[in-house]
Amino acid sequence: MGMEMALELREGGGLDRQAAGLGDSAYQEMKERLIRGVYKPGYKMTVRAVAEDLGISSTPARDAINRLISDGALVYAGPKTVIVPVLNESDLKEITSIRIALEGLACELAAQHGTEQDFETLRKFQKEINVALDGKDYQRVLRHNKEFHFLIYRMAGLPHLVSMIEGLWLRVGPSLYNLYPEFAEEKYGVRNHEMAMEALAERDGAALRAAFESDIRDGYRSLRRAARENSLA
Repeated sequence: MGMEMALELREGGGLDRQAAGLGDSAYQEMKERLIRGVYKPGYKMTVRAVAEDLGISSTPARDAINRLISDGALVYAGPKTVIVPVLNESDLKEITSIRIALEGLACELAAQHGTEQDFETLRKFQKEINVALDGKDYQRVLRHNKEFHFLIYRMAGLPHLVSMIEGLWLRVGPSLYNLYPEFAEEKYGVRNHEMAMEALAERDGAALRAAFESDIRDGYRSLRRAARENSLA
């Protein structure tokens, strides 16, 4: 093999790795946005829109969309139309049941591992949530709510468990925007988070699990009501 040919292959491999890296970065960013509820159920996801939104070319944008379809986070609504799925009541019930089991387990394990720095970070996230709620900035609420929950889940020290929980949030995340403004007005999440922080400070795994199960169930009731209204629309 000549030197020029070898150089071309090495350069081509570098380009392939670069494209793969961009595709992975786009996938991770889109996944994070879906989990945080940036894209609402029914939103039409096009390659052009994703590319422009993330400032990338169409190839990594298409790769990210295809991976999210494989994850079940996006679905085909037609031969060439990809959307954020609209969860029905049955979907929500199933996802909620699994969330209670997995997130509850993570909480019980996490209670024994939190540090003072973790507690301080949680208080910071909750302060940000409260400020955003007062300002009716629900996108910001959802961002910090996700950070609050996953900081606790990561304390469990089980990355595969956290990955499974993330997969559930990827499915339900877009629907979380339907929690507001009711969830903000009733302060359901704030009370549950306050109980969670108290339980964590006391290393009480059962109480921490109960606080998060309450948070999940409160959210489910609001999302179920929204799903029923959508089915009648």
